[in-house]
Amino acid sequence: MSSIGRASVLIGAGTVVSRVSGLLRTIVLVAAIGSFGGAGDAFAVANQLPNNIYAIISTGLLTAVVVPQIVKAAAHADGGQAFISKLFTLGTVGLLGATALAMIAAPFLVQVYASKFTPDQLALSTAFAYWCLPQIFFYGLYALLGEILNARRVFGPYTWAPIVNNIVSIAGFGAFILIFGGPQTRVDAWTPSMIAVLAGTATAGIVVQTLVLLFFWRRAGLALRPDFQWKGVGLRHIARLAGWTFLMVVAGQLAGIVQSNVLSGASGEDPAIFASQNAWLLFMLPYSIIVLSIGTPYFTQLSEHAASGRHDEVRADIARSIRTLGFFIVVAAAALAVAAVPASRIFTNGAEQATAAAPVLLCFLLCLVPLAVLFVVQRTFYAYNDTRTPFFFTLLQCALVAGGAVLAGLLLDRSVLAAGVALTQSFASIVQVIVASVLLHRRLGGIGTAAWLPALVKFTLASLPAAMAGFVVLSLLGGSTGWMTTSSLAGAVGAGLIGTVVLAVYVGILALFRTPEVASAFSLVRRFLPRR
Repeated sequence: MSSIGRASVLIGAGTVVSRVSGLLRTIVLVAAIGSFGGAGDAFAVANQLPNNIYAIISTGLLTAVVVPQIVKAAAHADGGQAFISKLFTLGTVGLLGATALAMIAAPFLVQVYASKFTPDQLALSTAFAYWCLPQIFFYGLYALLGEILNARRVFGPYTWAPIVNNIVSIAGFGAFILIFGGPQTRVDAWTPSMIAVLAGTATAGIVVQTLVLLFFWRRAGLALRPDFQWKGVGLRHIARLAGWTFLMVVAGQLAGIVQSNVLSGASGEDPAIFASQNAWLLFMLPYSIIVLSIGTPYFTQLSEHAASGRHDEVRADIARSIRTLGFFIVVAAAALAVAAVPASRIFTNGAEQATAAAPVLLCFLLCLVPLAVLFVVQRTFYAYNDTRTPFFFTLLQCALVAGGAVLAGLLLDRSVLAAGVALTQSFASIVQVIVASVLLHRRLGGIGTAAWLPALVKFTLASLPAAMAGFVVLSLLGGSTGWMTTSSLAGAVGAGLIGTVVLAVYVGILALFRTPEVASAFSLVRRFLPRR
């Protein structure tokens, strides 16, 4: 557990710095292209295309399949060197092919994701896409290199590398504002030079982020070399495992296409694609800092226990990780819900836009705790090389997401359309985690539900008075029309103040009832502090 704790702290610290710098990156981007508007949504669609393909590569193949296979390969006589070299070569070739195909299909891909854009908006988004799609190759390499390092218990670089990307992006977007001014929201105002500076900056950041990982190979004890002799990689085995996961992520992307097309109909003066992406970024801030930093080391350990058939230890890993994640994620959800308006002001151009965007964030937050549980449950299936079962419970979620988005598009006014789409996604995720937990319980003969479900209920009850205290602070400081919505910085400061109060009351209540997770949390926090 000491090893898990150290790794969690390393990943958590890197994630905090990465996410804070990512917030700054998005603030500068919003200043350049606006939070609502045709140009912002056009760039959002184009820059999301490589991210979507990266999701297929990373979640669809690497996390589910490669990490457990590398853990197994470590038992080989050469420590897995040959396997990793073959895998890296194969991955590089595949990424080059995928990037080339995406570049050729750029106009079609933009049309698929934003069919309700105007012709001028489609043209602008396609121009952005030609600059953004090379990110596919570098995103894929970054994911492949990072997961290999994680499997070798070198957790830090994969977490810290995005900070370099954010620095490059902040500099480039800042240069755009200095040269061309901002926010540039009108579609017809964009020139080839403006497109090149903005989208080229986004791609340059991903390139640098990937190159950073190459400096850490010696720490992992690896010596990569091109190896085109792919016999022995176990392609059939990997393809069989990845097949279900690939279909699962493709189903998710199809649901995302439906959502994007529905939201493209609201592009203009109301929250739409870019506003939804920014609300999701706020939603992902606690998820990334808490769930990924604590859960990633657990996944490596859980894979080792599953590979050696130590099922009791796997069940213990599940219960312990969910309780630990729950302690932090519940209070994060409560704090962010109370601070929804000032937090949304960080990524909007005014108080009115922040108020309009806040419901989108609130609707996403409904599934924050369930997704933390899903992280553990889904990766437990992966640890047992079962990618088939996650496909089916994710397919159910995707069907609900797509159906809910279509229904929202038919019933809701465009001013609340983004919030409606977010609400249907949260509902679908809650259904997904319930089904997934039941299936894993049946497979393992129990997943320690009696140990972690009451803990989540207890954390939730403690968060209610904590949230009320945060709401009092919000009201005393002027509410949604006070100083916290006067600027992005004021929004960040206000959200931080509210979050601090909510956290203090929450921890105080749980400490009063001598909740054991409080001591574990303080132990984890002390690891961040410098030693005297």
